[in-house]
Amino acid sequence: MQEGEVILGIDPGTTIMGYAVLKVSKGIPVLQTMDVLKLASTKNIYSRLEQIHTKVSSVIAEYSPTCFAIEAPFFGKNVQSMLKLGRAQGVAIAAAMQAQLVVTEYPPKKVKQSITGNGNADKEQIWKMLQTILKIKDQPKYFDATDALAVALCHYYQISSPVAQLNKGFKGWEDFITKNPQRAIIKSK
Repeated sequence: MQEGEVILGIDPGTTIMGYAVLKVSKGIPVLQTMDVLKLASTKNIYSRLEQIHTKVSSVIAEYSPTCFAIEAPFFGKNVQSMLKLGRAQGVAIAAAMQAQLVVTEYPPKKVKQSITGNGNADKEQIWKMLQTILKIKDQPKYFDATDALAVALCHYYQISSPVAQLNKGFKGWEDFITKNPQRAIIKSK
């Protein structure tokens, strides 16, 4: 992870979309912004999708993120809800790709696990951990914003972990051995 990395986290939704931006300063993630885009008043789904694209694009323009992390939709029983959520996620991803950002998706359980240590944590538990980790005082009105912040922090943990640093730049074992011949032990038969 490079100093000055800026991570945009998104919690996709068709009625409320959460977004948050973290900036890494001296190796520590610092909250830049956290808010929601409310879409419930707009009845037309295509207008909602356009608003999502516009908002994500404007956040990208304002904060110049270097990474884009988004929560993957969980598989529920309501197919129509899944379809709508997938569209919202796709539009947010399209805005990120249009800005040349690498997109990373995280399942909800992975996000919860990385923040609280419990893949089944509720929104209140996640918020309390975020408050403690990032030293935030004011609670936002919507948990969708804190969910987006959790996605961004999860991404920070993933790209800054020692394991992520070890895996950087290698295309497999052969590539690793070629670049690190002193670390290979060759056994004779």
